[in-house]
Amino acid sequence: MNRKKTLKQQHQGISTVLAFTLIPLSGFATDIYIPSLPSMAAALGVSDIQVQMTLSLFLISYGVAQLFVGSLLDSFGRYKINLISLLVFALASIIIANTSSIYLIYAMRIIHGITVGAIVVSKRAFFVDVFSGDKLKHYLSMFSIIWATAPIIAPFVGGYLQNYFGWQANFYFLAGFAVIIFILELIFSGETIKQRMPFNIKIISTVYQEMISTASFTLGIVMLGLSYSMVMIYNMTGPFIIEHRLGLSPIVAGYSSLILGAAVMLGGFIGKSTINKPFNKKLIVNLSIQLLFGIFMFIYTGFAASLYSMIFFAFMIHACSGYTFNSFFTFCLSRFPKNAGIASGLTGGINYVIVSFLSYCIILFIPAKDQYNLNYSYLILIALSAIVMFIIFKMTGKKIS
Repeated sequence: MNRKKTLKQQHQGISTVLAFTLIPLSGFATDIYIPSLPSMAAALGVSDIQVQMTLSLFLISYGVAQLFVGSLLDSFGRYKINLISLLVFALASIIIANTSSIYLIYAMRIIHGITVGAIVVSKRAFFVDVFSGDKLKHYLSMFSIIWATAPIIAPFVGGYLQNYFGWQANFYFLAGFAVIIFILELIFSGETIKQRMPFNIKIISTVYQEMISTASFTLGIVMLGLSYSMVMIYNMTGPFIIEHRLGLSPIVAGYSSLILGAAVMLGGFIGKSTINKPFNKKLIVNLSIQLLFGIFMFIYTGFAASLYSMIFFAFMIHACSGYTFNSFFTFCLSRFPKNAGIASGLTGGINYVIVSFLSYCIILFIPAKDQYNLNYSYLILIALSAIVMFIIFKMTGKKIS
């Protein structure tokens, strides 16, 4: 953990793979125990909303942490902060697996959010440090696609862990994953920052102010929050609908989340393939398709609601969300290359604050009761997305550049 250790040229390929491996950690930290939410509530003797709070606390601490960690990474480097965060994350996971106190779990999930924030922001900044030009743009457009591996793999694994070993196994898995990556990072990675920014509050505040006052950047982050909220709403309500309302197993809930994770990844791939298409036009088409499927879901649910219809319509809506997320994520992260850590932190931070606030408020007022409530949640978020898109086009002269 020598502070002066820098990334060796011969290890750049392996280090890049490790960076991509850590990009979806935020998703793994939430999605792996989604099939376990009903069982956790029963085992801990708490209500559904109390166990759902473990997701919200992670999201808001993850978001808030990113707002500040970017400046630390730009001032003190990426490598050492990343290593320390991996170890603390592993320890918090072990504590969660060995307690029956929901309040201690809340505290550890907040620590999870802070450490994952530091890890993910450092790895986003890694790509801006190491790559440039078209190669950098290519890698940035890959972020949302790589991130989408978490909602595909994690609930699938989590469903089986829950079914055969119980909810605690999910957190032992997270701890083991973090320790393995820590060892590999120690061997193959190193510091990548080229020029450290002085840790001067006034200078840092000026940079933050410049970024936040850029309308297209800030509103782009709002679009990220709205698109990911659609995914998170399902994550927080879907297992309860499947396991309580439909009477199916955690494995079925895991497979359903896997399918919807694939939808987000599909949307990301389509977004990447249309990266050079006119920005406004493609986003309007995408949002129109999403609205149509939201309306069709509402109509169809009244006639023949089933697991298959819910997953089909949710798949189409999530694919459109993945497209929106990919398009705006690439745009926001490439906006301020000279302050990659802060830009990455603000992008992820504000996004997850929006997601945590919106998703919790929506499930509080529209609880995980049935497919109608899930559909209402989707329609609210789609309507908000349309409003924000209209404002973006108005404020940026109808063209994002």
